[in-house]
Formats: sequence, C-alpha cells, structure tokens
Amino acid sequence: MTKLKRSWLVWIFTLPLALGLLGCDSLLPSLGGPPPNLYTLTPKSTFAKGLPRADWQLVVEEPVASGGLNIDRIAMRASPTELKYFARARWTERAPRMFQTLLVESFENSGAIIAVGRKAIGLRSDYNLKTEMREFQAEYFAADGIPTARVRLNAKLVKLPQRAIIASKTFEATMKSEGKGMRQVIQAFDAALGKVLRHTVEWTLTTPPKG
Repeated sequence: MTKLKRSWLVWIFTLPLALGLLGCDSLLPSLGGPPPNLYTLTPKSTFAKGLPRADWQLVVEEPVASGGLNIDRIAMRASPTELKYFARARWTERAPRMFQTLLVESFENSGAIIAVGRKAIGLRSDYNLKTEMREFQAEYFAADGIPTARVRLNAKLVKLPQRAIIASKTFEATMKSEGKGMRQVIQAFDAALGKVLRHTVEWTLTTPPKG
C-alpha cells in the first residue's frame, strides 16, 4: 500500500470521529470562568397566633412549574415577555424541589400538624397539597434598575382517598431589593417567599372542616 493511499484511509476513518467530537462540545466540562455561586432560601418560622391543631396527615407534593422555572437557574425578567437568568448564580437545587423542601419545613415549624412530609417517603396522608409555581423571578421593570422579587403560587388541597379538591387559592408576594447586588436580590426573594410560605401554611391548616 502506498503512503498516499494510507493517508487517505486514515483521513476517511478519523473524519467521523472528529465531527462527532465537534458536535458534542456541550457535554464537555467548561474550562473557562469560575464556578457559579450557589444560593438557597429559608423556611418560615413565625405564624399567626391561634392556629388550629391539625390531627390529620399531609403530603406536600413537588410544585409543578413551567420549563423556564423548573431548573436551578435564578430567573429574571427585563420585560413581561422575556425570561433570562443571572450569570454565575444558581439555586442549590431545582427551584420546585427547593420550594417543596421549604414548604415542608415551614409546616413543621408551625408546630400545628402531627405529620407532614414529601410524597416520596410513603406517608399515608389524609390530604395532599398540590401546588404550581407561576412566578419566581426578579423583575427589572423599575426605572432605577433595582429589581423586585415576585413569587406566586397556586395551591389546591386534595382530600384522600376521594382525591377531591376541597379548596384552591393563589398566593402572591413581591419585595423590592435594597440594591442591585446579588445578595440583596436573594434577600428580596427570601422575604417574598416567606410571605407566600406563611399564607400557604396558615390557609392549609385552617381549610379542612373540623370533625
């Protein structure tokens, strides 16, 4: 075999491999830039006085969310029709999963329910709390360039084993950031979410009929 023919064979066999590698660059680890900063939010621990003591068990399901919110990236809007994300900033887990964890912890912090947990732990519940995250972003609509965190959650309380929705309500809260820094934006998220968590817990505990 001549040297020229061997060169052509090598080129023919290696070309598909080279093209394949070029098409898979999204799977390769990024070599540039520092890692993103990770952020989390806190559960609610203060509630209205005189909450009724619930003698029933509750499962908090993971909230449903649109594809734009069902990730660990922190969402922002510069206009009502545009969704973007902060660079080099992430939640510690997917936003709906984090929301579920904080709801469960908030119910536990209320001290007013005998058993609450995720569906995954196999809790045999009397009620399920189904939720949908409809807003969970920082909005840059103000002329001063300082964002407002907006959180909106629709909640449905489902009676088991009938699987009947006995009540539904939407909770929404906003909080303007004290500045443009990322930590200040996260504090605004935390304050807005805290209001939604509190109202959701109080509504859930007072909705089921007594007896």
